[in-house]
Amino acid sequence: MGDVEDPDLISDLPQSILESILTRLPIRDAVRTSILSSKWRYRWTTLTHLVFDDKCIRMCSDRPVVENCMVNFITRALFLHQGPIHKFQLSTSYLQCCPDIDQWILFLSRSDIKELVLELGEGEWFRVPSCLFNCKKLTCLELFRCEFDPPPTFKGFLCLRSLSLHQVLVAPEAIESLISGCPLLESLALSYFDSLALNIRAPNLKYLCLEGEFTDICLENTPLLVAMSVAMYMNDEMAECFEQSSKCNFIKFLGGVPRLERLAGHIYFTKVTPCHILIWCMNLQCSLSLLLCFGK
Repeated sequence: MGDVEDPDLISDLPQSILESILTRLPIRDAVRTSILSSKWRYRWTTLTHLVFDDKCIRMCSDRPVVENCMVNFITRALFLHQGPIHKFQLSTSYLQCCPDIDQWILFLSRSDIKELVLELGEGEWFRVPSCLFNCKKLTCLELFRCEFDPPPTFKGFLCLRSLSLHQVLVAPEAIESLISGCPLLESLALSYFDSLALNIRAPNLKYLCLEGEFTDICLENTPLLVAMSVAMYMNDEMAECFEQSSKCNFIKFLGGVPRLERLAGHIYFTKVTPCHILIWCMNLQCSLSLLLCFGK
């Protein structure tokens, strides 16, 4: 009798389970599964979550070669992909103002993208292309070290639930307009902003994380907020504003957050004694973690 082939139990698993397995692999390894058999040749091309980082290609000491290999790998992966892409994440220290990123985002804007993460290396900042604002089904947007300039006709991301902007160059009025234009927004994180006066209108916001130099913060319409983390850097001008608490919304803004349960604060002072801050914090009806740091 001839040899009987062992059944291919993995290949016969339901498509949803196979996709779950492939999603947990680094994208480089997921693509490599195409050599396993004819059944696996195109399985990776239907993945709905694509995460690209510095590990997706082989590293070498020649930076231009690495950049070129990465661009080719991502471009080919998108070219061969079939079906919708729900999540696209690019986390790399090698690509900054690469024009190919514009083309990738244009492609994604036509693929029902729901989650987009761009975390690019330091250097010249990447300017987000206008096609990003056509991604109507976005539910999560994370940008690191980018220039963000919404066009005048942009009315907001109506499906967005999570927004994170880290070291992003954007006009203060554009931030407020963006936040108010996302009616379903539940989580907001803003970090590394300088001298920013922020007025937040987000009726469904539950989680807020702020880090930077904020001259003023006003929570105008955030009735569902339950958790907030603030890391503020207090220069002399900002400290004086805090001393005159009647002029600063930050001292009195918590009256508009009746459901607040957790507040974590890291406040860095230069000279002023934060007596008003301490009195204000003692009156909070929520779990409080406060770190006060003083300069010389």
